[in-house]
Amino acid sequence: MKPFALPLAFKRTAIVGALATATLLQAPLTLADELRIGYQRSSTLMSVLRNNNSLEEKLAEQGVTIDWYEFTSGLPMLESLNVGNIDISADVADTVPIFAQAAGADLTFYASEAPSPAGQALIVLEDSDIETLEDLAGKRITVTRGAGNHYLLIAALESVGLTLDDVRVSYLPPADARAAFAQGNVDAWIAWEPFLSTSRATLETRTITDGSDGLASYTRYYLAATPYVEANPEVISTVYEALNEAGNWVNENPEEAAELLAPLWGNLDPDIVQTANLNRSYDVQPVTLEGLGEQQKIADAFFAADILPHAVDATDSPIWQPGE
Repeated sequence: MKPFALPLAFKRTAIVGALATATLLQAPLTLADELRIGYQRSSTLMSVLRNNNSLEEKLAEQGVTIDWYEFTSGLPMLESLNVGNIDISADVADTVPIFAQAAGADLTFYASEAPSPAGQALIVLEDSDIETLEDLAGKRITVTRGAGNHYLLIAALESVGLTLDDVRVSYLPPADARAAFAQGNVDAWIAWEPFLSTSRATLETRTITDGSDGLASYTRYYLAATPYVEANPEVISTVYEALNEAGNWVNENPEEAAELLAPLWGNLDPDIVQTANLNRSYDVQPVTLEGLGEQQKIADAFFAADILPHAVDATDSPIWQPGE
């Protein structure tokens, strides 16, 4: 199992992520009585489980303890997963596993969330002259290179016969993208939650498109180190069941969930968090080969746009299924 290098597009986030990785290098080898979980502040369901201790309680019955490791973004988290410094990850956006696969990471899909196409959208300021996707020609658009919003841009342009060469793209991380958008330095931004709902609540915006019309499903995936899955399937099963319960709880208790998550998401207004959560399914499901069809579309689009160094088979990673 070999470590993989982050693509140049992610160097900025990798700097911070590397600090977490350096700490993790001191972690012990995986033991059957320990589960090391990587997560981000935006990892909704894992954050719920970490807060209510329900996963600890379930695993304690199996003689397993949990160590939690926070990361600033998905790629450094998967890199640490690949080199054996953590055992499983919380959810990552659909594009993240593709970069890990391109680097030859030995990772296993163990869960996904049902698509959340409204979880990202191409927005403009209210007074913009952009009314349709065709109007994007020649306009300044910001996305995060290699992220899900980058794929949505490619798919949206392609749907009206345009390409990335027909627009002026600024590749910015979300916080910088929001500032550029609010100041009018770009004409459009494809934002994802909770940045999307925050911008809609604090700026006068219009939505040109999201993924709801079939452009991009925006699926979240959970991954684990393949050796850990093979050695500890009963632990993975417990995690899967706990995630499913957490997803149901968030959907059935929107106000309470928003109050819990608001401080974790930078002290956002709970109303904004609740709105953002409505655009996510939080419906935990098994991963299937058929369900990875859009992953292949993303991989092919990124390879064609020179975002990936080589072609990727999106189905070329093991899939754990409940009951295994």
